[in-house]
Amino acid sequence: MKLAITIFLLNACYITLNTFRTMLVVRRQRLWAPLLAIVEEFVYVIALAIALKNINSPVNVIAYTVGFGLGIYLGILIEDHIALGYVNFQVTVEIDNDSPSYEHNKKLPEKLRQSGYGVTETWGYGREGSRLIMSILAPRKADKRLMALIKELAPTAFVMVNEPTELSGGFWSKEVDRRFRKAIKKEK
Repeated sequence: MKLAITIFLLNACYITLNTFRTMLVVRRQRLWAPLLAIVEEFVYVIALAIALKNINSPVNVIAYTVGFGLGIYLGILIEDHIALGYVNFQVTVEIDNDSPSYEHNKKLPEKLRQSGYGVTETWGYGREGSRLIMSILAPRKADKRLMALIKELAPTAFVMVNEPTELSGGFWSKEVDRRFRKAIKKEK
């Protein structure tokens, strides 16, 4: 049983590192992903050697496979906790002059800016009239907070979220982090 626990823990550790490293690669972390890969492969070689040497026991095979599943889960939890990078929200609301929500929706960009977010406004026209389209960049750590704020301020808004892989110039990265931290301090 001690061997099965060792196999379980090693494989869970390996897959946790593997899952997290994969997420770093997707986010183009050119330094951290390769460094983590070295540690990951070290654990992998040890885990695989022990598992293959003792593959004759169904308990060891089960320990290996359950460790695999747990490793994926833990890797996702770690990445969610660290929340590297940024998210870009595209928020679209009705902005027709005849609409009862016109004045409220017109003030949304400024309300979001006061909460520490950078907002770029674009005006468009949809099937049912004029639209205000806001592009909002936020640290990934703030994505749930921003979504809650949008739902509170504009419950009927159409929201689309994506993760940019590269940012360059403009207001974006450092200023977004600075403003977000400042807004959080104000709330506390």
